[in-house]
Amino acid sequence: MIWKFIRERLSWILLILGLQLLLVFIAMIDRAIPLMPILYIVFLSMLLFAVFLILRYSKETRFYQSLAAWDDTYDLSAVAPPGSPFEEITLDMISAQTDKHRKEASAHVARLEEEKDDLMSWIHEVKTPLTAMRLMIDRLEEGTLKSQLRYEWLRIHLLLDRQLHQMRIAFIENDRYIERTELEPVVHKEIKELQAWCLQKGIGFDLSLTVKEALTDAKWLGFILRQLLSNAVKYSQASDIVVDSGSQEGQTWLRIRDFGRGIDPKDMPRIFEKGFTSTAAHQDHAATGMGLYLAKKAADSLSIRIEAESRPGAGSVFTLYFPQSNDFVSTQGM
Repeated sequence: MIWKFIRERLSWILLILGLQLLLVFIAMIDRAIPLMPILYIVFLSMLLFAVFLILRYSKETRFYQSLAAWDDTYDLSAVAPPGSPFEEITLDMISAQTDKHRKEASAHVARLEEEKDDLMSWIHEVKTPLTAMRLMIDRLEEGTLKSQLRYEWLRIHLLLDRQLHQMRIAFIENDRYIERTELEPVVHKEIKELQAWCLQKGIGFDLSLTVKEALTDAKWLGFILRQLLSNAVKYSQASDIVVDSGSQEGQTWLRIRDFGRGIDPKDMPRIFEKGFTSTAAHQDHAATGMGLYLAKKAADSLSIRIEAESRPGAGSVFTLYFPQSNDFVSTQGM
């Protein structure tokens, strides 16, 4: 701030220095004017001018220092009161712009909330005919048509479910309930949801849940597993998907291993980024790049660590590491 103050007042400083040098120059060329008294006067003048600058620095920069330290909120109470007419103009303009942006932000938030409510209402309304479709499909005789209709129904169901949780995930802190959760019912429920798809592709599951419980939220854990299992089924052919659990140094883990096409090593650092789809199959228009992103976001809110391993052609492994009791208390502030 000192150098900025000097740059701001540089023209005035140069003017004073120039006047003092002009006075000395006149005394040197005009012998009628004694030089030493003039030098003494110049010295005292420059000394007083230096003291003046020091005093003015504190007064003139107080307002701008508080403005530089101002956070990104709309509260201007932390800004020092203006000490000059120009500072008053600056503060008035900032206040006017702040009020304008506050009103615009409020309008945008209200509109987004309205759109979110409309979308949530639409999703819930769509679920009714979707349930009716499922009942009609179940009445059909077994065959290729029924299998295809079940698969397409499941795709719509998963897309709607993902969209619904995407809307809710911003408020997951208000929706989660952490408790000792039985893993087997949650895993079985999600596998059953994918049954029609698995039958169509000839995919089975090998379950070995050594550890039965984990500290988590059952509903959001189901959502995370839904994304991981649907990806495993989507990118696998006829094979078994292995789901097992265990404990490592007192920490519970749940692992999902598939033997599908795997993930390219160059894609691994980006698989949890929003909207990222595989560079190896970039022409896959069915991929949205949202499943793993939402799973990671929900896992972070539950203090679950997700680790991924994969080799092209050898499948992928996703491991969920659940928090221990003390870890969850420290990370969530409970």
